[in-house]
Amino acid sequence: MKDYDVNKVRNIALAGHNGSGKTSLAEALLFKAGAADRLGKTADGTTVCDYDPEEIKRHISISTSLASFDNSGLKINILDTPGLFDFAAEMIEGIRAADTVMITVSAKSGVKVGTRKAYDEAVKQGRSKMFVVTKIDDKDANFFNVLTDLKTVFGPTVCPVVVPVISGGQIVSYVNLIEMKAYKYDAKGNAVETDMPTAEISEKFEYRIEGLIAAISEAVAETSDELMEKFFEGEAFTQKELIDGIHDGMNRGIITPVVCTSATELTGIDMLLKEIELLLPSPAEVAPAEAASDDDIKEIKCDDSAPLCAYVFKTVADPFVGKMSMIRVMSGTLNANSDTVNTTTGAVEKIGKLYRLCGKKQTEVSAAGAGDIVVAAKISANTGDTLCGQGENVKLAPMTFPKPCYSMAVKAKAQGDEAKISASMQRLTEEDPTITYEQDDNTKEQILSGLGEQHIEVAAAKLKSKFGVEVDLTVPKIAYKETIRKKVKVQGRHKKQSGGHGQFGDVWIEFEPCVSDTLIFEEKIFGGAVPKNYFPAVQKGLEESVKKGVLAGCPVVGLKAILVDGSYHPVDSSEMAFKTAASIAYKEGLRQADPVMLEPIGELKVTAPDDNTGDIMGELNKRRGRVLGMEPVEHGVTMIQAEVPVREMHDFAMYLRQTTRGMGSFTFDFLRYEQLPANLLAEVISSVNSAE
Repeated sequence: MKDYDVNKVRNIALAGHNGSGKTSLAEALLFKAGAADRLGKTADGTTVCDYDPEEIKRHISISTSLASFDNSGLKINILDTPGLFDFAAEMIEGIRAADTVMITVSAKSGVKVGTRKAYDEAVKQGRSKMFVVTKIDDKDANFFNVLTDLKTVFGPTVCPVVVPVISGGQIVSYVNLIEMKAYKYDAKGNAVETDMPTAEISEKFEYRIEGLIAAISEAVAETSDELMEKFFEGEAFTQKELIDGIHDGMNRGIITPVVCTSATELTGIDMLLKEIELLLPSPAEVAPAEAASDDDIKEIKCDDSAPLCAYVFKTVADPFVGKMSMIRVMSGTLNANSDTVNTTTGAVEKIGKLYRLCGKKQTEVSAAGAGDIVVAAKISANTGDTLCGQGENVKLAPMTFPKPCYSMAVKAKAQGDEAKISASMQRLTEEDPTITYEQDDNTKEQILSGLGEQHIEVAAAKLKSKFGVEVDLTVPKIAYKETIRKKVKVQGRHKKQSGGHGQFGDVWIEFEPCVSDTLIFEEKIFGGAVPKNYFPAVQKGLEESVKKGVLAGCPVVGLKAILVDGSYHPVDSSEMAFKTAASIAYKEGLRQADPVMLEPIGELKVTAPDDNTGDIMGELNKRRGRVLGMEPVEHGVTMIQAEVPVREMHDFAMYLRQTTRGMGSFTFDFLRYEQLPANLLAEVISSVNSAE
């Protein structure tokens, strides 16, 4: 296998709104470069990157897939990330491994929420960015409207590089503003140079060309003092100055080039491959990664001769191959059949076989140099772990993922599959850090949590397709509790006479409210009315009884029981009799002590655009929430803090996504229990009883 110099590697994450053409673009690049022998289609389920059965079935990307190919002496690693917000972790992982983020924007629908999210994540992780306007051949496409939109939303760094020439609503050619040449494409997507457009060919296009050249020149002038001086003197930049200026500006984050393509007709794809070679920074050119080293911060320079430092950015749970770990080599060389140290866990990690991937196609390699991306099979490292050579001890920063916000209860369809589900879920949570699977201590249900309804459905579908386990998903039970509001004194008397010894236990117990999650038991017996050896039996009888209240059979909290009096029989009394007497007193006492239901209340923090805050606060009022305050988080974004009953929050994730079009997020953490309003009591009692 060919070894690549670090300067000949390009790592690109494809990100953008769902349906903007990321997978189709990857397919076109692979086909044009000769890495795929046919041009697959998402709708047909024949693309290289969407090969998972769930992706083929749903016609969407669910996981970040790696497609490595060679072109013009370059090793290009494409990371095709999903656009759906339910799979946000995949985009974060893909961008972490890349040096450049290509953000796809549909020429038909323009800038969407997913465009902004991809751009923001690229900025957050310090990656260079490029906009690829896709579906340029669509009859409703409008490139120049999209370009204006991009400039409005993302500012003056947006710089057009390849633009279409439109005449009579049809694209007649494409202009490369760096080369100042125009190209036509035949039916097979092959480019032929043609005349530059004139005003006769395309209305007002001469004006557009001048304006676009001015825009690209101004952007390039910002990259150095020498170029700025040349720009002010009115001199035109050479082709090399434009390429070097954009290349440098991309790497520094001050230029975001815009190109246009059609993946189905293969137009503009050859120019995009050329821009990948000329404009995109190599791993050696980007800012060194920072790693923690013995209470210090160390820069990891992308150099083959440096000590090994590699980062596991994604884990795939493959039922046949086992665990597959996608690794970005930050420095040094990662060799197959070698030992490394997992500095995150401290364990020695034995690297077996290494592969390069092109979708699901695996090609074994002996090593991966600095800046490259490779896959290791059957290692124990998890997503976010750092692998180093012997004697090195540096740790790269972990990724920050959104917290799960939508939950469903999971139950096996087939009896006895519970252990199988647990083992399979462990594999899925390794693969996706935004999924959690745990037991609710109060309701004893197994709860699967993720970022949305589709996220949970896909997880359940993977359980069936990958691990052969079928599950039912239901709305989780609410962990209601019961308590009392007044003090009472009651008698519990158990007397049963049958042949031989009878049973006799008699207690007087005071029940009163208190602040405690568990039963508080005291005894104030005088004169031996109840012998001491029966006290534990009384306490045990009460402890077993508080597991079920008298209203809906929910656990009882905030209860203090004081044994104050009673009587016994020297022959017929026993521990069992006093235990039964205590439970009789409990049932009678709770009925008299004004029992009430308690519901869990959570602390909600919603981050949303300012335009949506009014709607959200109105919705929280409908959900019986109490808004505590608002504070600006960043420009145009506000955080609302509120307390809301857990009962009202199950579908809030869907409401927020719909209202804010995906821009909103929230965290919701249990806070305390409060009394359930009387008007909901009958409904809750009925729902609890029917659930049982």
